[in-house]
Amino acid sequence: MLFLDHLPPFLFFTGKGGVGKTSLACATAIQLADQGKRVLLVSTDPASNVGQVFGVTIGNVVTAIDAVPGLRALEIDPQAAAQTYRDRIVGPVRGLLPEAVVKGIEEQLSGACTTEIAAFDEFTALLTDAALQADYDHIVFDTAPTGHTIRLLQLPGAWSGFLEEGKGDASCLGPLAGLEKQRSQYKAAVAALSDARRTRLILVARAQRSTLREVARTHEELAAIGLTQQHLVINGVLPEAETAGDPLANAVWQREQAALAELPAVLRALPTDRVPLMPFNLVGLPALRGLLSSAGVATEAGDDEIALPNAPDLAALVDGLASDGHGLIMLMGKGGVGKTTLAAAVAVELAGRGFPVHLTTSDPAAHLAETLEGSLANLTVSRIDPQAETERYRQQVLATKGKNLDEQGRAMLEEDLRSPCTEEIAVFQAFSRIIREAGRKFVVMDTAPTGHTLLLLDATGAYHREVARQMGAGGVHFTTPMMQLQDPKQTKVLIVTLAETTPVLEAANLQSDLRRAGIEPWAWIINNSLALANPTSSLLRRRAVNELAQIDAVATHYAPRWAVVPLQAAEPVGVERLQQLTRH
Repeated sequence: MLFLDHLPPFLFFTGKGGVGKTSLACATAIQLADQGKRVLLVSTDPASNVGQVFGVTIGNVVTAIDAVPGLRALEIDPQAAAQTYRDRIVGPVRGLLPEAVVKGIEEQLSGACTTEIAAFDEFTALLTDAALQADYDHIVFDTAPTGHTIRLLQLPGAWSGFLEEGKGDASCLGPLAGLEKQRSQYKAAVAALSDARRTRLILVARAQRSTLREVARTHEELAAIGLTQQHLVINGVLPEAETAGDPLANAVWQREQAALAELPAVLRALPTDRVPLMPFNLVGLPALRGLLSSAGVATEAGDDEIALPNAPDLAALVDGLASDGHGLIMLMGKGGVGKTTLAAAVAVELAGRGFPVHLTTSDPAAHLAETLEGSLANLTVSRIDPQAETERYRQQVLATKGKNLDEQGRAMLEEDLRSPCTEEIAVFQAFSRIIREAGRKFVVMDTAPTGHTLLLLDATGAYHREVARQMGAGGVHFTTPMMQLQDPKQTKVLIVTLAETTPVLEAANLQSDLRRAGIEPWAWIINNSLALANPTSSLLRRRAVNELAQIDAVATHYAPRWAVVPLQAAEPVGVERLQQLTRH
């Protein structure tokens, strides 16, 4: 493996949830320890299962892995770190400020950026503590900070005043108000990250177009701030040997090979490794040792029995949606789970039943819109350009709040506007113009803002004012989108996930986020299920069996209603294939 050659002291594995960061980080740590190195494995992943992988309880204390001499592990609980961080900021003002103001501060500190910055606050010491580093040859991190977080840490040290004077917006600058350590320590940590002699970043992806596009963006964002020592690992690639006699496996292999052939140009120059798909969960030392071994892991052939429960299909969910005759349907979930395709499938199914439907998406891949445009009665399609909407929103804020700022203040405002929340806000403003139609037809919305972003918008009042300006001219009565989203008769939220541990946990966190905003998800959709696709490949059948526990967790613990959509042999593009998608 190229990414294991001439290793510096610090290794960071980064990538979207579910791509295999933890497995690769654990396997790397074991391999280094087996070579006689002293290794510390650190996880800052909110969905960390490092302890489960090794079969020991780790937690927020350095713990020896007895089965692997030389290896120790530490799990930084980012949620606990974030809560401690919030308490440190909110505690002194509780009882002094109005409760509404305190709640607004708490919400600003509830998003993903706070969690990441709090985790960075925790592991800064590992990057700057010379005595600790002397104890280890390598420190392996499962989950790296994003380029946005690092840029925030490089900003001038005037965050609190900047926010108190109302120059910031609903964004990710808020969490910075509570950083208490010396800025010199953060500067040293960022310097360690950008030093190729000390740090290597391993970008982990799957052989899927959307995932590879996302990794390309991550690469460029990190390289732009000096983190240039990067390697790419494409994990979970289906071996060609598994395609014999199985049309589904062959289709998956063909799609993966096409995605790899179209690898984004910025990734082609990176040292790249491919790790084959394994038939089982990577838990236990034999499996982890085999992951990076040229010999692989010995697997038993066999015809695994897939005892799938009586799983509802997507058409059954549409029965419930159709009963209201109109309304807003929002599909939400992490990137790569198939929201756009399922939004199109729901829209096609409703239109096929004779309902007028408007499908709107912010997906940059416009092929679905092109495929559906004018091809089905009752269905209209619109596509919102996220980049154009975000730039329009940025210019609007810079022209108003940034008008009288000095150079330092303007730099902070511009960084504020590069936060992950900004695109959600801008795109949702564009969506809001379409939402009004949901009173007389179905509006199916792909790619929706998180509950955290909605609460920020609601707390600041910025979005309500924008809606009032757009919709209230001339005394027209209006209902703000936030009010409509909280009304279950008007809005149905469908959470999309995969039947894998990390995506299900991320979907559960999204559900909690929405509930905090007063929005109760209506149903969950488990997409791309192997268990329902009935593969004949031995490897895929074993992976299908592993899905059953996650499907059961969704059905019994998380979802009020649910449906399962099987993995398709043919790409689900076009009306006919989308109609097939809705039924088992």
